[in-house]
Amino acid sequence: MKRSGPKASTNGPQGLPGISATGRRAGTFCLLLIVALAVQATRVQVFRADSLDHNPANQRLTIQRYDQPRGNILAGAEPVTGSTPTGGRYNYKRTYTDGPQYAAVTGYSSQTYGNTQIEGIEDDLLSGTDSRLASWAVWDEIARKQNPGGDVWTTIDKAAQQAAMKGLGSQKGAVAAIEPATGKILALASTPSYDPGSFAGSSAADQEAWNKLQADTNQPMLNRALRQIYPPGSTFKVVTAAAALANGVVADINAGTGAPYPYIMPGTTTELVNDTTACDRPNLSLDTAMVLSCNSVMGYLGVQVGLGKMVSMAENLGFNDAKLDIPVRAARSNFDTKMNRSQVALSSIGQFDTAATPLVMAMVAAGVANNGKVMYPQLVDKLTKSDGSAVQVMKPVTYKQAMSASVAAEVQQLMTDVVENGTGRNARISGATVGGKTGTAQHGVANSATPYAWFISWAKPSGSGGVPPVAVAVVIADSEATDVTGGGLAAPIARSVMQAVLKGS
Repeated sequence: MKRSGPKASTNGPQGLPGISATGRRAGTFCLLLIVALAVQATRVQVFRADSLDHNPANQRLTIQRYDQPRGNILAGAEPVTGSTPTGGRYNYKRTYTDGPQYAAVTGYSSQTYGNTQIEGIEDDLLSGTDSRLASWAVWDEIARKQNPGGDVWTTIDKAAQQAAMKGLGSQKGAVAAIEPATGKILALASTPSYDPGSFAGSSAADQEAWNKLQADTNQPMLNRALRQIYPPGSTFKVVTAAAALANGVVADINAGTGAPYPYIMPGTTTELVNDTTACDRPNLSLDTAMVLSCNSVMGYLGVQVGLGKMVSMAENLGFNDAKLDIPVRAARSNFDTKMNRSQVALSSIGQFDTAATPLVMAMVAAGVANNGKVMYPQLVDKLTKSDGSAVQVMKPVTYKQAMSASVAAEVQQLMTDVVENGTGRNARISGATVGGKTGTAQHGVANSATPYAWFISWAKPSGSGGVPPVAVAVVIADSEATDVTGGGLAAPIARSVMQAVLKGS
C-alpha cells in the first residue's frame, strides 16, 4: 500500500498555533496604541511638565508653596518678611515688616495674585523647591521632600531706605541709591507705596484690598524707581558734559566753549532758551554752563559731539538697555538713535524723547564717582539656606567703562561746583564732598503739567581718597509745592540719603 505523505501541520513554529492575518493586524494595532500611550505619557510628564506645573489652574504648586513658612527677604541682617499660620487651605501666608517701606524691593507674594519682583524671581528658593537647597537632590526629588525655604539677602542699607521713604513722604516720586564701586543698590524707594501683606491671603478682605489698589489712580503698585521712565531734564547734562570731554569737543572746563548766544537750533528758527538770564552770554565755559545749568551751551555742545557719540556715551551709562536685570528687570531708558541736529540739541539737555528710570540716572552719577567705570547694579547680595549656609554669593560685575578716569575727574569737579556754587546748594553736607546736578524737566501738552524735579549726586567724606560710597538719583513726579525745582525738592532728599550712608560707612 502506498503510504500517504505527512499531513500539513496546523501549528506554527515550535508548535504555536497559527496567527491569522486578522490577529496580526489586531496585534499591530495594540502595539501602536502602547507606543502612542508611551509617547503621550513622555510628552506630558517630561516635555510639558514645567508648563503644566506652572499653569494657573494647577493649584498643587500654590498649595506646596504655602505648605510651610516661606524663607525671608532681608535688608541688612534683618528680615523684612515673615510667615504666619492660617488654618485654612494654605497652611501659611506671607507677612511683611513695614511692608510699604520695602515694597519696591520685595514685591509681593499672594496666595491669590501670585508673586512679583524678588518674591517672584526667587520664589523657588523662598518656597523651598529650589534643588540647590537639597542635601541630596536626587533622593529629595524621588521622595518629593520639600526643604525649608531659603533666604534672600538684599544689598539694601536700612538707614538709607528709611531716609529715602521719609524724604519722599506723600509726594509721588522715587529714589535709587547705589554704591559706586560695587553696584550694590543701597536704597530703592517708590511713593506712593502699598502694603503687600494686605492681599497676601485668599480671603474676601484680601480681594477687597487688591481691588482698591488696582483702582487707585495714583498707582501705588507702580515701582517708579525701576519701571517708570521720566525725562531727566538737566541731570542729563552730566552725560553731555562727559561726551564733550571724552571726544575732545571741550579740552578745558574753565575755557570758553565757543557756544553762541542766542543759540538757534540747527535747521530751525527756534532759539534754545535758558531758565536764567545769567546764561544769556556767548562763549561760556563748561563749568559755568553746568553751575548755572545753561541750556544753550549744553545743547550746542551736544550737537558738536554729534548723534553717534552722544548715543555711545548714553548707552555706556545704561540707556537703551532693554535687559537691565538687578535681578528685577528695569524699564528701558531711552536716548534716540535717529534724530536730526535740533533734536540732538534738545536731547542733550534731557528733553525731546530722552527718558530714564531713577535707577539709570543713579548709574550715571555712580559711573562718574567710580572714575568712569559703571558697575552692574545689583539688589541681591547672597542667597542662603535656612541654616545660613551660602547657596550663591553675588560678586561685583563691570557694566561698562563709560569714560576714562581723567574725564570722570573733570566731571566730578563740574558736579562739585554745581553743589558748592550753583543750583545744587541744598545737597551740601558738612564734612563731606558732594557732587550733583539738578534737573527740572517739562512735560505735558505745551509743557502745561507740573515739571519733574530731579537731582543726581554722589558724596564722600571730605579729604578722603578712593571712590565715594554712595551715588543717588531722586525724582519728584508730582508735588503740591509751589516752587517745583530739582534743587528745591529733590536735592534735600538726596542729601538725607547720602548722610545716612556716610554715617554708617
